Amino acid sequence: MDVLVGVVLGLLGLWLVLLVGLAVVRPRGTALGLAVRLLPDVLRLAARLSRDPRVPRAARVRLWLLLAYLALPLDLVPDFIPVLGYADDAIVACWVLRSVIRAAGPEVVAEHWPGTPEGLAVVRRLTRT
Repeated sequence: MDVLVGVVLGLLGLWLVLLVGLAVVRPRGTALGLAVRLLPDVLRLAARLSRDPRVPRAARVRLWLLLAYLALPLDLVPDFIPVLGYADDAIVACWVLRSVIRAAGPEVVAEHWPGTPEGLAVVRRLTRT
């Protein structure tokens, strides 16, 4: 019984650390709303980049994990939590894209971007690349 309580408390602690981490890395101000609106283009970008052999393998694995996370009906942060509840998908996508852009290079990302040039500029601003 003590082991079960320890495991549950450990998982709860990890979840709280995740919440704090998402709150720290989230885009500020209106940028979060822009990130949510760009999510369909970001999904197409992630799918395209995950199949490009020029993208390092580790970055492609992160993209496949991102796509799997976004496809899951369960979120790490429930929707009833203010601000982060609905935005966790966009925050995680920005976080992964930042590492992928740094690994693959902005030129490869621009080549695969399915949206407008303005949308790509927003993605670059959100990912600080």
